[in-house]
Amino acid sequence: MVENRPLLTLFSHLVLILGVLVVAFPIWITFVASSHDAVRMTQVPLPLLPGSHFFDNLWQALTEGVGNVKEVSVGTMLLNSLAMALMISIGKIAISLLSAYAIVYFRFPFRMGFFWMIFITLMLPVEVRILPTFKVVADLGMLNNYWGLSIPLIASATATFMFRQVFLTIPDELLEAARIDGAGPLRFFADILVPMSRTNIAALFVIMFIYGWNQYLWPLLITQDKDMYTIVMSIKQMTEASEESPEWHMIMMTTLLAMIPPVVVVVTMQKLFVKGLTETEK
Repeated sequence: MVENRPLLTLFSHLVLILGVLVVAFPIWITFVASSHDAVRMTQVPLPLLPGSHFFDNLWQALTEGVGNVKEVSVGTMLLNSLAMALMISIGKIAISLLSAYAIVYFRFPFRMGFFWMIFITLMLPVEVRILPTFKVVADLGMLNNYWGLSIPLIASATATFMFRQVFLTIPDELLEAARIDGAGPLRFFADILVPMSRTNIAALFVIMFIYGWNQYLWPLLITQDKDMYTIVMSIKQMTEASEESPEWHMIMMTTLLAMIPPVVVVVTMQKLFVKGLTETEK
């Protein structure tokens, strides 16, 4: 029997509402600031209600630069970030699927040794190996292009471990049935393993897309050409105005635009994302 506790229910809802307000208030302030002009954003107190310049600021941000990066539009930065995030997330999933497939279904010398070598790289984030990675990328001529932005960040021990655990839960009878039907290794991988890992792929795509979108240090190091700037690294540079005050209304508009793609990815793939993290039986 479920007990009816109105006071506890009221308290729970108040806590949830308070949590939503704490999370949503900075986003609201960003939206409000992006809808005012530059003069209003220098006045005290700061506005709490939207202004009338939202679409003007939006068009200016998408077609022109802001602050110290006036040479390149925010629209170009969004495209650069989108290309980098997609290449990183799709590349991580493809490489991790293949490496986990090889570790689980093929027998070769030092198989588990290679797996643990991949797993140990979790202790070596990009910041630790930044100098040798930059040297390799520079020697290969991949500065200021999408390959340099994405390839060094593609390998993922976390994704390999995740897909390995998924493949270990798949019954061996499926492999035997595929062999009886004449399916080769690639056919078994493409027609059975990948469809059965669909929810896990979706969950990993969401995580890796946000990981790639939010990259700051790596794009900052390898992009000297402003046409290759990403939106996250550019927001920081927009605030560093040398001779004039920062254009806070445009910076907030850029920040608002930077939040949209990750939110769209999470919202559109929410069901698959939750299933990929909670599903235990295939």
